[in-house]
Amino acid sequence: MRRPADLRRPSAAPLPLLSALAATAVLLTACGTEHAGPGSTDARASASRDGTRIDDPGKDGVRITSLTLPSASPSPDRGDSVSADQLATEADSGVFAAYEVTNDGSEARTYSVVFTFVSGDGGAVTNQTETVRDVGPGQTVRGTVRAGRLPSTAPRVTGAEVLEVTTVPAGEAPAEPGTCPPSGIRVSADQGDAAMGLRVVGLHLDNCGKRPYTVEGYPLLELLDDAFQPVDGVEILHGSGGITTGAGPDEPPRPVRLNPGESATAGLVWRKTTGFGTPVNVPYVRVRAQEGADPVTVTPHLDLGTTGKLGVRPWEKTERQVCPDRTCRDSG
Repeated sequence: MRRPADLRRPSAAPLPLLSALAATAVLLTACGTEHAGPGSTDARASASRDGTRIDDPGKDGVRITSLTLPSASPSPDRGDSVSADQLATEADSGVFAAYEVTNDGSEARTYSVVFTFVSGDGGAVTNQTETVRDVGPGQTVRGTVRAGRLPSTAPRVTGAEVLEVTTVPAGEAPAEPGTCPPSGIRVSADQGDAAMGLRVVGLHLDNCGKRPYTVEGYPLLELLDDAFQPVDGVEILHGSGGITTGAGPDEPPRPVRLNPGESATAGLVWRKTTGFGTPVNVPYVRVRAQEGADPVTVTPHLDLGTTGKLGVRPWEKTERQVCPDRTCRDSG
C-alpha cells in the first residue's frame, strides 16, 4: 500500500528507440558523466547543450529559470556504439533544470520541492524531489535538479514545472540523511501506506548520538495547517483501536531504551472517510519524542476527511540500525 500523492501520472506516449539511443550516445561519447550540484555550473554541460531560459512565475517562492536538454542527434565524428543495456544501466538522461528558491518570510526555512519533467503533451515523464535547507529571510538560493535515468520508452522531455512545495521552520526540519542533530536524537516520518481509505504513516526515532536514550509512551503531536496554526476539532487517540483493527493489536506503552545506533518507531493511523461536514487536511505535524524533547515538523499531509480522529501508537523498538558503518556522533 502507498500513501496517495497529488502527482501527475507519467505520459505513456513512447519515444522512438533510435532517438533515445542517439541522444544518450552523444552524452556518453562526447561529455561523460556529469554531476551538477545546487548552485553549480558544469562547463561540459554548457559546452554540449543549450539551456533554454524559462519565464516561470513559480510557486510558493520556487521557480524554474532554465531547462537543459541533450542534443537530439549523434556527433558526426564519433563512431562509438552504445548498447541498449548500457544505456539502461549507465546513462543519465542529460536533462536538468535550474531553479531559484526565495524566502520572503521573516524566519529561516527549509524547502521540500517536487519538480516534474513533462513531455510535449503535458504528461509527467518523471518527478524529482529536492530539499533546500536553511534559506534565510530575504535570501535566494539557486540550484539544479536532474531528471536522472529515463527508460528508452519514455517520451522526450520538453518542459519542467514546480509541482509541490512544502516548507518548515529551519530549526524544526528533520535532520538531513546521514547527519545527526546536536541532541543526538533524529525524528523523521516515512511516506506511509494507504488502502481502501485506511492510512498509516510511520514516525521514526533514531539514536544517532553516543549515549543511551530512553523514551516511554506516545509521541507528542501538534497538528498544524498551511499557516502553521493549530488545527482544531481533531481528537488524537492513544492507540489505533478507535480507528481500525487492521493495524494490529494495540500494545501498552513500555520504556524503550535505545543504545547508540538503535531505533524506535510509532505509527499514525487514520481513515479518509468523508461524510457530513468539511473535510480536514493537516499538512504539518510537529512531533516531540517525549515531554521536553526538541520539536521536529514533518509533512505527512493527513487527509482526515470528516472523521475528526487520528490514532497514534506508542514507541516500539525496531531492528533498524542507525549508523552501522560509522561511529555515532557525540551528543549532550
